Amino acid sequence: MVQQQEQNAVMNIITNGVWYVTLYNNGGTDITASFSGYVFQFKQDGTVIGTKDSISVAGTWVPNINNYTITSDFPNASNPLNRLNAVWKITDSSIDYVVANTTINDSTANLKLQKQ
Repeated sequence: MVQQQEQNAVMNIITNGVWYVTLYNNGGTDITASFSGYVFQFKQDGTVIGTKDSISVAGTWVPNINNYTITSDFPNASNPLNRLNAVWKITDSSIDYVVANTTINDSTANLKLQKQ
């Protein structure tokens, strides 16, 4: 019961409000600017919408609270949204930010999402 309450609290934090990328570094190369203007809305049903300039791209997200990971997938997205397609290991978080990393082609990608 306590674990379910924790999961519900985490879901509420993630799904209330919009998020934006404040850091994306891949193998030492900062590509944060390529996400400028995008906002992300995570939904309770496991969908996520990335929107920029009134153009929306649908994806999915799957949280794993026990493993501290989020799997995201934008199956029809081009650059830069396709760079989010991964299993992200959460290394730090609060009610208004998430820091995570993943390995892509033997290179570490670091991501920070900030809640607006």
